[in-house]
Amino acid sequence: MGKHTLNKLSVTGIKSKTARGYYADGGGLYFRVSAFDTRSWAFRFAMLGKAREMGLGAYPDVSLAEARERAAEARRLLRDGVDPIEARKAVRTATAAAVANALTFAQCTDAYIDMASAEWKNSKHEAQWRSTLETYAYPVLGKMLVRDVTEDHVLKVLEPIWQVKTETASRVRGRIEAVLDYATAKKYRSGDNPARWRGFLDKHLPKPKKIAKVQHHPALPYSELGAFMAELKAQDGMGARALEFAILTAARSGEVRGATYGEIDLEAATFTIPAGRMKAEKEHRIPLSAATIKLLKALPQIDGSDLLFPSTKNTALSDMTMTAVLRRMGRSDITAHGFRSTFRDWAGETTAYPREVIEHALAHQLKDKAEAAYARGTLFEKRRKLMEDWGKYATTKRVPASVTPIRGAQ
Repeated sequence: MGKHTLNKLSVTGIKSKTARGYYADGGGLYFRVSAFDTRSWAFRFAMLGKAREMGLGAYPDVSLAEARERAAEARRLLRDGVDPIEARKAVRTATAAAVANALTFAQCTDAYIDMASAEWKNSKHEAQWRSTLETYAYPVLGKMLVRDVTEDHVLKVLEPIWQVKTETASRVRGRIEAVLDYATAKKYRSGDNPARWRGFLDKHLPKPKKIAKVQHHPALPYSELGAFMAELKAQDGMGARALEFAILTAARSGEVRGATYGEIDLEAATFTIPAGRMKAEKEHRIPLSAATIKLLKALPQIDGSDLLFPSTKNTALSDMTMTAVLRRMGRSDITAHGFRSTFRDWAGETTAYPREVIEHALAHQLKDKAEAAYARGTLFEKRRKLMEDWGKYATTKRVPASVTPIRGAQ
């Protein structure tokens, strides 16, 4: 195509074009005036014997010089055997995909939680996830594109809290790792996960166990239990009764707060917690002692509620209810969960029941699979005897033995 066939139009000439039609500039570039007096640029060409037309933009947004540059690029593509219309579609598709994949860490966290929360047991878990990441990760990572997060960024989140809030920092690390794994699976990012511990962060941070001892739930010494239970019985309210029931059954707080009358069989003296409410996601049967049966028979059943311990709003008690009972009793030094340790200490130190019987009573999974398989069919009746002994011990108030000083003896 000779130069004399190009650049036929001029800026002044374009302004004078008012009649509907196509005005050639040469090389396939046309100035187009529509029936509605709109003006634009078009590039006309033939591909595989088929006539095609590609818009190059509206005038005057796209000037004559810019239109010529776009037409020249289209001609270069044609010389390489590439359809310029299809090439432009591919660029737009890639751009749209890039924009769609340009999620920030905060946006990716929201997407991950929306996906994962269906498997979580309660809304509290979701709230904890959001709270920890918003507090510790978002100031550094929140507005970053998730594809750009590196090991340095993760360390910037963790280093300030690793030695002073070790347990929290360890949870934050694990949650960042989960979000980044999700991002990789969704192709929002690629490469290794910079929040991974083994082979990555363990080269920069000390092991959590080396800098923070496991914090156990403060427990009441079993020798003080009888006096405590007598005081607890004097407390009013469903929270106090729920705590009493939790102690007598050695069950977890959540298992007790969600307990229903449908899970209680007074005739068989059992409390059957369905798998969906258990930590290990396996059904757990608890033999009920005579003391526990007595407590249940004295409970007021609220119309319209199947819950054993409904709140004043006829819903399950909050996770702070039992803590509030302890505070009311002036016992902020212990926790509701700690009574499971009280039971474990009492059973292990003062009874002859085998370890596996005690562990099953706490709904702990036996690590030895062979031992677990052997014990499965024999432990319930043994646990019934254990829980009966526990019920008697817990509801018996003991008076400390008086000691006569030697010098006082005659």
